Amino acid sequence: MKCISILGSTGSIGTQTLEVVRQNGDIKVSALAANSNVEKIYAQIKEFGPGLVCLYNEEKAAELSKRLKEEGITCEVTSGMEGLIACAGIDEADIVVTAFVGMIGIRPTIEAILKGKDIALANKETLVTAGHIIMPLAKEKNVKILPVDSEHSAIFQCLQGAQGNRPEKILLTASGGPFRGKKKSELKDIRPEDALKHPNWSMGRKITIDSSTMVNKGLEVIEAKWLFDVEPDNIEVVIQPQSIIHSMIEFTDGAVIAQMGVPDMKLPIQYALYYPERRERTAKRLDFRELTSIEIDKPDNENFPALSMAYEACRTGGSLPTVFNAVNEIAVDKFLRGDIGYLDIADMIGNAMAKHNLILNPTLDNILNIEDFLKHELAGYKTR
Repeated sequence: MKCISILGSTGSIGTQTLEVVRQNGDIKVSALAANSNVEKIYAQIKEFGPGLVCLYNEEKAAELSKRLKEEGITCEVTSGMEGLIACAGIDEADIVVTAFVGMIGIRPTIEAILKGKDIALANKETLVTAGHIIMPLAKEKNVKILPVDSEHSAIFQCLQGAQGNRPEKILLTASGGPFRGKKKSELKDIRPEDALKHPNWSMGRKITIDSSTMVNKGLEVIEAKWLFDVEPDNIEVVIQPQSIIHSMIEFTDGAVIAQMGVPDMKLPIQYALYYPERRERTAKRLDFRELTSIEIDKPDNENFPALSMAYEACRTGGSLPTVFNAVNEIAVDKFLRGDIGYLDIADMIGNAMAKHNLILNPTLDNILNIEDFLKHELAGYKTR
């Protein structure tokens, strides 16, 4: 029986991963980790019986530990980064699902690779900021990096039929988010509740905001560079509003292979967990008899400039992708709290990138120090 550890078990990807586990019935959950949601992880412990859990928040971890003892449930409870690393490196697990949002996922991912665990990667920030560290390490340790993002899973699936032929171009699809077609003048008064209404996908708050600004697609461009060893100029973003085409690859002879399906994250999750096997699923299927058209458009870089900034960060490399990612995390949090306006997210990213002193080959400490510096530097920044 395959054993897994899930980092970020109470979030969108984590809960859907557990749905896949529940539906298949032949995967053992060895460890679970989350931020602070005691109720959710308590219910997960009761159902799936992991031997080790982590709540990053120390106070919430103590609360969970007390509750489990009162209920007579045996499970080791840890906290903080030490706890996340313990869950990532637990001996029993064969594969680690990295579903935490943000750069918090880097150290646990490295630990899992060092312990020889395959990675079902949903934490894109790990490769965005530390791809030059992660990918060579995974190769050295003979560890598979199995993408969980729907777009990268689509590319990975398309490549299975390539027979070793390298694609000339990756066509990375995007829905365009809830504000596709709007001008900057229409975006300046956007509220968080507006930006959290994605037309196709049910995701966490941060990634939903990122989708609306096109930052998420920019992060995926950088992630694709590392996952598939391609240059940014060979990655083209295509707007596909229905989210039916999840991504495509184009070969030198002009042939294009696409992976298509209804918007459903459980498909790429299941594919990563059981790769290379395809398991039967009873979910809704794409019905071409009902599909009258597939809409395609180009990105609007004038009104949504974050995607262009991501390409700049990707081409420049070094520590610039860390700045792009870290400032966005800070800016999205400020927007959700009402400290800044919607358009300020891209402005903050652009200003920080322009001021940054580039480090060509940053170490892990460099990457984390840049994040800490930017958090301190921008802590008091407000426009509202």
